[in-house]
Amino acid sequence: MLTFTSYTVENVRDPFGILSGKRYEFVINLDVPEEDELYEENGVSARVIVKVEDEEASIINYDLLETTTGRLLDFDMEEDEEAALVLFCKEHLPA
Repeated sequence: MLTFTSYTVENVRDPFGILSGKRYEFVINLDVPEEDELYEENGVSARVIVKVEDEEASIINYDLLETTTGRLLDFDMEEDEEAALVLFCKEHLPA
């Protein structure tokens, strides 16, 4: 089970107005147990792009990164982990 330890969120600007809805970029630090395949000694972060349109939020894309180096990790989250990530992002959208 993943634990979200800290996060930042920023509005992704669309200077040309070509995207529908609003986009937000989350960077979330994860506490991953050592026995999990996602575990990295230097920590794991998720960079998540969230789309909000018509009061509905959804994840467009996410990447898992080694926290200290920013190195892209070649792993995907399990379904329950993705569901927890979606819920976390929805609960922490800027007002």
